[in-house]
Amino acid sequence: MRHARRRVVRRVTRLAAVGGLLLGGAMVTQAAMASETPPAAARPLSTAGGAGDTGAALVARLGTARTAGNWIGADGRPVVAVTDGAAAREVRRAGAEAKVVGHSMDELKGATRALRSAPRVAGTAWLVDYRTNRVVVEADRTVSAGDWSRMSHVATRIGGFVHMERAKGAFTTRLNGAQPILSTGGRCSAGFNVTNGRSDFILTAGHCGPAGSTWFAGTQGDRQLGNTVSSTFPGNDFSLVQYASGKAGDGADVVAIGGGKGVRITGAADAAVGQRVFRSGSTSGLHDGQVTGLNATVNYPEGTVTGLIQTTVCAEPGDSGGPLFSEGIALGVTSGGSGDCTTGGTTFFQPVTKAMAALGVRLIVSAQNGGAAPGGSPSAAPSAPAQGAVAPSAASPGSSAPVTGASEGRTLLAQLTDTRNVGPGLLVIAGSLIALVATRYIRAEQDRKAYRRYYSATWG
Repeated sequence: MRHARRRVVRRVTRLAAVGGLLLGGAMVTQAAMASETPPAAARPLSTAGGAGDTGAALVARLGTARTAGNWIGADGRPVVAVTDGAAAREVRRAGAEAKVVGHSMDELKGATRALRSAPRVAGTAWLVDYRTNRVVVEADRTVSAGDWSRMSHVATRIGGFVHMERAKGAFTTRLNGAQPILSTGGRCSAGFNVTNGRSDFILTAGHCGPAGSTWFAGTQGDRQLGNTVSSTFPGNDFSLVQYASGKAGDGADVVAIGGGKGVRITGAADAAVGQRVFRSGSTSGLHDGQVTGLNATVNYPEGTVTGLIQTTVCAEPGDSGGPLFSEGIALGVTSGGSGDCTTGGTTFFQPVTKAMAALGVRLIVSAQNGGAAPGGSPSAAPSAPAQGAVAPSAASPGSSAPVTGASEGRTLLAQLTDTRNVGPGLLVIAGSLIALVATRYIRAEQDRKAYRRYYSATWG
């Protein structure tokens, strides 16, 4: 009976050791695979030599007196609006499509300056529509008939290329997401994690709260997240929430899109007209649409904000501050808009590049993208191109990633199988080898002693 128990113990020990070897090997293999450059399908597309870069470079070279903006065509090719035949030929030689228009960017921007100098009317917004070569002025349902008439007279005086139209709903900030953050002022959505090299922050909308606002996280708002240390609104619409711990923690490079899923953010860039984009918010989740304009001006009831990205992506109250991105590239944080995700509407975003430059911070990305030290610690990302020469309909949010938090609450298995655990994986392998050697030694020693006892008994 005693020998049978020993055989069972030895067998269990061997199985445990072999299992440890397999687990350790899997951990090391998984970590090695995670450290490799991701496959082409998972990497964000670059605009180097593509749609965004070519169009912008041509506009910069030809000048605003001979061009009127650029955008991404339905086939992914860059399109540049030009005012003369010579400019059109130069654009075509560069491999882009040229569209000859009647008004230059100088004329169009002159119109927006005239609109800004007119008496302010809350509930209105305007932008230069590159594709129609017009300045479009929108008025929501809160604009009275008298104000509509006065705005129409201003538009008529500027010129026939200023177009007036009614917008659905009302232009409001989306206060009340990726992940929800709460304060006494209401609920917003976290945007992107950024750093100044000493401390980490959440970049979100400025209208979410003034400097000094305290923010909480968790389903019950029972965990203090941090405090707003800088806020700009109106004029611009961005703010920084400093983490109470000083660090963003695990998953700092991932934005949540719902259902425990996320998208890994690999860089930041300016949006392009015609680009397909994605927005995540704590109220309405993940939605997509298209960039319809840049440098938009919105007259919210609280004040005027300029330099915004205008899109067809829907948003609802509580989505404020949430991230706008495409192909894993950060583009903006949700400012406001009209309509909802049932009937549709217009949403405006604060560009992240402008906000980060003003605040002196950089985007946090994973080590494999940002070049940080091993171990998965986040690092600051350089600016990255927004979208390659790909049809807008083919664009995706980016490479998927799980939404993770602090290590508390993670199961032992989850920690052991973490893709970053090369060191622990090697330790598991070493421990398992020691266990196997020890098992063989113990078995040999037991067999030797048994033989000695048997030999001594038969000798006598």
